[in-house]
Amino acid sequence: MQAKRAAGVAALAILLTGCPSGSPVEGGGSQTLDFSMTLAASTVLAPQDGTPAPVGVTIQRDAGNSNSITLTAAGLPAGLQAQFAQPGSGSAGTVTLVASATAPAGTYAVSIQASDGGPTTRQPLTVVVGIVATVGNTVDMEQGVGGKLQEALGVVFEPDTWRNDFLPLDWDSLEAMGTEVMSVHTVDYIPMKANTGQASDWDFTNLDANLLPALAVGDHSPQFVIVEAPPFLNSPSKDASGVQFIFNDANLQAFAQYCANLVRYYNTGGFDWGGQHFQSASGQHIVWWQIYNEYNINGLLPTQYVQIYNTIVPAMKAVDPTIKVSALALADFDYLDTDPRNNLPWFVASPESGGVNAEVDAATLHMYPANYQGVGDAQVFATTAGFIADVGYYYQELRSRPDLANVPVWVTESGVDSDYQNNGISTTTGQPFVLDLRGSDAFDAAWQPYLFSQIGKAGCQRLLHWSFSDDMQFGLINETNNFRRTKDA
Repeated sequence: MQAKRAAGVAALAILLTGCPSGSPVEGGGSQTLDFSMTLAASTVLAPQDGTPAPVGVTIQRDAGNSNSITLTAAGLPAGLQAQFAQPGSGSAGTVTLVASATAPAGTYAVSIQASDGGPTTRQPLTVVVGIVATVGNTVDMEQGVGGKLQEALGVVFEPDTWRNDFLPLDWDSLEAMGTEVMSVHTVDYIPMKANTGQASDWDFTNLDANLLPALAVGDHSPQFVIVEAPPFLNSPSKDASGVQFIFNDANLQAFAQYCANLVRYYNTGGFDWGGQHFQSASGQHIVWWQIYNEYNINGLLPTQYVQIYNTIVPAMKAVDPTIKVSALALADFDYLDTDPRNNLPWFVASPESGGVNAEVDAATLHMYPANYQGVGDAQVFATTAGFIADVGYYYQELRSRPDLANVPVWVTESGVDSDYQNNGISTTTGQPFVLDLRGSDAFDAAWQPYLFSQIGKAGCQRLLHWSFSDDMQFGLINETNNFRRTKDA
């Protein structure tokens, strides 16, 4: 019993001394391993385009070992091949990994093995099959503006009587945001109240309190939107929704004079009326002006709008030829019969056929994919395809006339849901109004950048969010909370 036990221990000792530390050994041949293998790297990147990925192999032999050593690889995924420069009776070799386009991208544990006909040693090698993206050196001139994304992002500010208590917070926030592009809508604060020839006809107090701070924010040139004519130039009209005030064509020249006086007031030293001089306290001029807002859902025919534009713009530019004017501002809700195809043909018709003959510096539209909260998330995103087509249609129509071919397309309003309440009732469904929180939560944070990227590739050069300070359906900030903080202070 003692002799047998001693012999067993001696045999085990012989086997252990023939196995180098760190080199796993598999059985075979004489069961004696008298060499070891070292890889020059533990990880290698093999791109899918077939670029060779070599790894050096060093063989360390015991004295007197001159056997020919062969390298092999195990664990290769489909599409990945191993090529070898065999060490033979030498001390160095190479394994080169080559991945084809069919090799699945990923990380693989491969085993590199070495054998001289006897025991086999192996070392692990991590092979990363890398995705190869080919970047061309050509530009798709059909994308964006001449192959470039050339789109500004901004916000609309609508000063109204109920917002006075928290306007200072709004302007501070706008400045902190670094807003570069902004549009200011004027609805409540139309400065002309009558046309009697008396100084009391005009009052810029409330308008300037809201508009002049905008001149100090961002690029210092907000777009001034002449939303509508002064009320006394309109005529009441009844339709299915009740009484609306529609522009009276007989007052066209008076409307043009009103717009020209706005340019005088802000840009060229003011004007005199009723023995009083009216002039902006700011030295900052207003460069961009928009004529009317969403005329296609506010009671005007395309032919009326063209006539208004052709009359007003020359009157304004006669006062200040340096101003820029944006046209149309069509409501493009996608779900109503008010899309650009019902309006643009009239506008871009030849001047001889009644089309626009005044200067156009930008053509604008508004985008709202939902008209009440019940429109599903997927449908909101799916509507983007229609908006892309509408931007393309704008450019198609503008380029039908050489003098309009270079006019940029802007989206000067956008939001998830256009619905609003009238005495607590939805203007869309006739049911109790439900606030659509998607307009200002994480959903909008996903949808708005998606819209930006897609219409930008279609050539749109400006996207404005409606609006900065509003309720939680429309506002970037919640005006109700701002109001409370101001009052508490």
